[in-house]
Amino acid sequence: MKSLKKIFIGLIALSFVIFPNLVLAQGLKDAFGGTNSPLETVRGKTGFNADDTLGSIAGRAINVALTMVGLIFLLLMVYSGFLWMTARGEEAQIDKAQKIIKGTIIGLVLVLSAYAITFLITNALNK
Repeated sequence: MKSLKKIFIGLIALSFVIFPNLVLAQGLKDAFGGTNSPLETVRGKTGFNADDTLGSIAGRAINVALTMVGLIFLLLMVYSGFLWMTARGEEAQIDKAQKIIKGTIIGLVLVLSAYAITFLITNALNK
């Protein structure tokens, strides 16, 4: 039982030495053949540069998210405008369209203010 315990502790200690080296991906470019490696090909097709920072990648992600928010805003405004124009004097449908417009504008203001705060904080931290 004691020898099994020693073997188990030895394997755990060995794993702390070996496993961190296995998960490091820094040497993969050289392992796959330098600049013409499959990893470099995929990186080139995705549009990322070799010197991209985490901030630039996050900026692209925020840009995509804001584009989606703008698209959703446009669709909701068109939908609510359609509801309002086809209401034919029905107050319930007009109220529904007005609520959608108000909610959409409030949501857009919240998202843009959150973006502005994030932009200011990241610029202050990068200086």
